Formats: sequence, C-alpha cells, structure tokens
Amino acid sequence: MRWTISNQLTLGRVLMIPLFIAVFYLPGPLGWYASALVFALAAITDWLDGYLARSRNEVTAFGRFLDPVADKLLVASALVLLVADERAPAVLAIIIIAREIAIGALREWLAERSAVVKVSLLGKWKTMIQMLAIGSLLIHTNVYEFDFHMAGIALLWLAAILTLWSGYEYMRDAWPELMRKPDEAATAANE
Repeated sequence: MRWTISNQLTLGRVLMIPLFIAVFYLPGPLGWYASALVFALAAITDWLDGYLARSRNEVTAFGRFLDPVADKLLVASALVLLVADERAPAVLAIIIIAREIAIGALREWLAERSAVVKVSLLGKWKTMIQMLAIGSLLIHTNVYEFDFHMAGIALLWLAAILTLWSGYEYMRDAWPELMRKPDEAATAANE
C-alpha cells in the first residue's frame, strides 16, 4: 500500500471523530462552536483527500475503501449526537443513516460480482448538503441574526430528500445486476 497524503487525510478524518464527540459535550456555545469547527475541518479533508488523490494520480485501493467509511462514520456520529441532544429529527437521521448502510452494502455486493455503480453528481450534492446541515445544527444558535439551527433543519430535510433520490438512482442503476440469475452473473464476471 502506498501511504499517500490522501490516505493520511482520510485516516485523519477517522481519528478526528473521537475529538469531535469530546468537544460536542463541552457546555453551551463553546461546545457548539468547537464541534462545528472540528466537523468542518473533517468535512474539508473529505474534499481535499479526493482532490489530491485524483490530481496527483494517487488513487489507492485503501483510499477507495476508507474514504466512504470515514464519511459515513463522521456523518452517523454527528447525526446520532444531534438527535440525542434533540437538535435534529430522528426520522431524518434514520433516513440518511439507513440509506448509507443500504448503498454501502449494495456497492460491496456489486464489487463481489465485478460490477460497478458510479458515484453520481447527485450523490456529491447530497453529501455537501448533509455536511452544511450538520455544521449548521452544530452551531445551533443565531449569529448576526442568522438562525443556524433553523437553516440546519431546512438543509437536513433537503439532504434527506436528496438521500432518498440518490439512493433510488443507485438502486435503479444496479437493478439489472440485482435481477441477474446466478449463472448469468458468473458469465458476465468472466467476460
């Protein structure tokens, strides 16, 4: 395995999760701003590691595995904390987390069959809106008359809608492979 800067950033994102959880529990506005800052830094590494891997031609199998895992761990951790603190509706968190688990399982199953469903632009928008929603909900207060909490709720609803839509697109694109008979799949994999 090549230990690239991208892989280091991705692993760093995973290692930031315990720090994020710890600062989330700091009292009052200190915890709000500190957790939003740590979450924002982690979200930036998500964009940066992918950019560096592609621009430097350093895409690795380890990075392709760990990057989506790191994203899902970060988002799921944040959503669970926000729901537990009654800052986010549980139903939206369940929609987002359930879709991530289902699509992750679908990708793994497709990889076993040597089939691929490409990441869509909609999926990238969904991730960006999720990150903005969670960041806003972490701030949880008004800043210069801007209500970050209400903005976060609105963005989380939008993220849930995009989550369902992009999940549908993944399932639609994978449907032919899901419906193949086992002997057809083996033949297709050997071609």
